[in-house]
This record gives sequence, structure tokens and C-alpha cells, in this order.
Amino acid sequence: MSRLNQKSRTSNKKMRTEKDFIGEMALRDETLYGIQTARAVDNFSLHYKKTSPLLVKALVMVKKAAALSYKEMEEKAASNKAELYRAIAGACDRILAMENLEPLFPVDALQGGAGTSTNMNVNEVLANLALKTLGKPAGTYDIIHPIDHVNRGQSTNDVYPTALRIAAILALRPLSEQCAVLQESLQKKETLWSGIKKLGRTELMDAAPVTLGEEFGAYAQAIGRDRWRLYKIEERLRQVNLGGTAVGNAHTAERRYRFLAYEKLREMTGIGLAAAEYPMDITQNNDVFVEVSGLLKALSVNLSKIAGDIRLMNAGPRGGIREITVQPLQMGSTIMPGKVNPVIPEMVIQTSIRVQANDLAITIAASRGEFELNAFLPLIADSLLESLCLLERAVVLFRTKCVETITPNEDRCAALLDSSAAYAVSLLPECGYEEAERRVKERENRSSP
Repeated sequence: MSRLNQKSRTSNKKMRTEKDFIGEMALRDETLYGIQTARAVDNFSLHYKKTSPLLVKALVMVKKAAALSYKEMEEKAASNKAELYRAIAGACDRILAMENLEPLFPVDALQGGAGTSTNMNVNEVLANLALKTLGKPAGTYDIIHPIDHVNRGQSTNDVYPTALRIAAILALRPLSEQCAVLQESLQKKETLWSGIKKLGRTELMDAAPVTLGEEFGAYAQAIGRDRWRLYKIEERLRQVNLGGTAVGNAHTAERRYRFLAYEKLREMTGIGLAAAEYPMDITQNNDVFVEVSGLLKALSVNLSKIAGDIRLMNAGPRGGIREITVQPLQMGSTIMPGKVNPVIPEMVIQTSIRVQANDLAITIAASRGEFELNAFLPLIADSLLESLCLLERAVVLFRTKCVETITPNEDRCAALLDSSAAYAVSLLPECGYEEAERRVKERENRSSP
């Protein structure tokens, strides 16, 4: 198609004009977001990644709870505005049923304004979807306004942190469950391999005899602690500041709305959310996200250590330890024929490094809040939700493509143990350290060429 025809086709698109105190902007009629979203897309054009769909859907849940609350309040007051809030709630349902949110929510995850752009993106899309439900064109905000109606009684500063807590809980639950499954898988190896004796190592040097089962049992214990910590941390996220609005003291949020919104949000999410005793604290301070991220970091440390051990035990096939064999999954080299790499343990280690980097980002961002708000909450949100999602997938893949498919090399385990001085530990009660050391040296001298 020629540029002239392309330009002609574009010019035939119907346009609408939206304006704010900064100026005007033309948008295509079919575009469901509005001027604030368009400005944000331009201002934050990092081309990094879009706001997390988990966070967007959690925000939509908050908006639906608000809309249903106002619908009920307007119905009780016999107001004709109830229909507007019914349409907004219906628009929320449409978004919650969608799989691909990116066309409607194009704002970059990293943005100035403490998340205002993402909140406005949601407000505008819901307003325009609701307008279409009522048979009105997008942009007729005199009927349904993104702020006056969709954002009524709210501020970015209470809905965004509330949504992040909801999203984090909804991501924590499957991660905790997958850790439990991984723990069970490791425990099965502990039982199955309890009779396979092998050389224990400290500081990568020959140490004392252990069993392969004992090693995997120790891994299971570590993952078990992670599972329990992640399960318990949900309690810390259930206190939210919804209704606190801008600075936590509930400006413009009616008391009846606050009670109804919590009730409906609990029903919708299945989470026992509670109003914070001191909403200003939740608005100002983000240490709970640092705490959650710290537990994710702890999980990443354990995963990385276990994956590293498996990688070393699998090393070879002839020049390394080779006490176990990790299932071959793909070609390992473009120049060395037949080479196979332990790609899943390597992927797990890289995921762990990313989670630890995210933890540092969350820590620094949380420390940079000033007075009544932290402007860097979008970085906290993006890093935390990325870590949660990455870890869940990494745990599943580690279990199914590595741990469950490992085969022990019993002969190799026995050979390495027999050729070592690990037996000397058992001599200590009989003859003491120095005599045991002398016998070890004698054996080494006899076996050396």
C-alpha cells in the first residue's frame, strides 16, 4: 500500500478530542483509554514493559467494589445514578474476563506519579466501556466521568497500594503451593535414595560419608521453611488503606462507602482484607513489601544453592563428579557434539539472581518515600510481582524438568566414597585425631603412583 493511501485510510478514522488543563489531544473514537493515558504513554516511553496484568486486574477489582458500593448507596437514595455505577461494574467484569490487556493498558510499568497514570488508565477504560454499554460514544464524560464516577471517593494513593497487596496475595498463594509440591518431591527422593552412600563434601573438599537421600532431605527442609514463611506472610498484606484517599485520613470518602467497599472486595477476592488501623501508615510506608521481597529472596537463595549442588553432582560425564544424571533436554553446544548442559538448574540460578536484584530495587525504592507518600511505588510493584511470577514458574520447571527426573549413579557414588579418606572420621573414637591422620597419609602414599 502506498504512503498516500495509508495516510488516507488513517485520516478516515473518526477522531474525538479530549482536553485537560494542559491542553487538547486527538484520539481515535475506538480508543478506550483517554487523554491521561495517552500522555503517560508518551511521557514514559521507555519501551521496558507494560504495567503488570496482575496489578491491572487487582485495580479493576477495587474499582468494581467501589462501583457496587455506590450503586447500592444510590439505589437506597432512589437516585438515577445507580445505573451509571451498574454500567461501571459491568465494565469491570469485561476487563476481568480478558486475557490480553495490553492494548487497553499500554502504560509502561515504570512511571512517575506514584502510579497515577495506571490508575487513570483504568479509570478511563472503565468509563468508556461503561459509556458504550449505555449506548454512548467514548469520551462523553459528562455522563460517566473517569474521576467523578469511576474514581469517586478514591485516590491513586489508596487504590494502588490496595491493589498491589491484593495482586501480591493472589500471586503468593500459588507460589506457596508449588513450594509445598517441590518439598514433597524432594522428600520422596530422600526416602528413595536413603540407602545410597556417597561422599559428603565441605568447602568442595572430601569430608564425611552421607547418603544421597540425606542431601535431598536437607533440601526439602529448606524449601519447607520457605513454603511456611510465604504462607504466613499473607497476613501482613491483608491490611489495606482503601478509603484513606490521598494521605490516609479519608478525605472525600464517605463512611458508608468505606464499609461497603471492604465487604464487597472481600467477597470478590476471597481474601480477608481489613481496614488498616492507621491508614496514613499504609499510605506512607512500604516496609511490608520489603518484608515480602525478603522472603522471596530467601527462597531464591535456597533454590540457587540446591540448583548449584545438582549442577555440580551432575558434572561430567567423565571429567566431573557425575554422582547423578540430570535429564538431557536439549543440545548443549554448537561446536562440541554430544554435549548436554544442565539448563534447568542454570535457569533457576539466573531466576534467583533476578529476584535478588529485584529485592535490592524494592529496598531502595521503599526507603525513598517522603512524608505522606512514596512516589516510587510503581518500581516496587513491578519488581515484587515479577519476582512472584518468576519464582512460581521456576519452582514448577525445576521440579518437573529436573528434580523429578534425576537418576542416581550408585556405582559412581560408591567409587568416589571408597577412594576417599572419608572413612577416617569413624576412626576418631578408636585412636584419636593424630593417629587417624597418620593412617590417612599412609593410605594416600600407598595409593599414589
